[in-house]
Amino acid sequence: MTLNSRISVIGLGSPIMTDDSVGLRLAQRIQDRHLPDTDVRQEAVGGLDILPCIRGYSYTVIVDAIQTGKYGPGTVLIFDVADFEDTVRDVPAHDINLATAIRIGRQMDPDSMPYLVKFVAVEIADMQTMSEELTPAVAGSLDSAEKAVLHVIKGF
Repeated sequence: MTLNSRISVIGLGSPIMTDDSVGLRLAQRIQDRHLPDTDVRQEAVGGLDILPCIRGYSYTVIVDAIQTGKYGPGTVLIFDVADFEDTVRDVPAHDINLATAIRIGRQMDPDSMPYLVKFVAVEIADMQTMSEELTPAVAGSLDSAEKAVLHVIKGF
């Protein structure tokens, strides 16, 4: 398979679980910009289900919430797949994280996987409460997180 020279931006999350929707909201902001050679999706997937979303693209940005406890809520972080290398595990299919899924995709069909995958993550405060509203710190980070996504896209 030949990669399509396009960029895929995938916002992940749940629209009804407080801060977990931050990836979806950021994807919508990027989509509203109508960037050339860029396809934007909002998805509520994980594990191997990410592979059809990135298959065939030259570059991918995955935008999602993260909860490490190391940073204050609203902190914007940029990662490479290699940054998650220590999280790759042999686990049952329903427990596969994104880094493991990408590795499996590259092993199974390397010619269809992006040359480069970057993650833009926003440290969140709450993903347990059912609400369509972000917490104030995460809501306040949307502009800087959007700039981070645009920076990554420009770097491709």
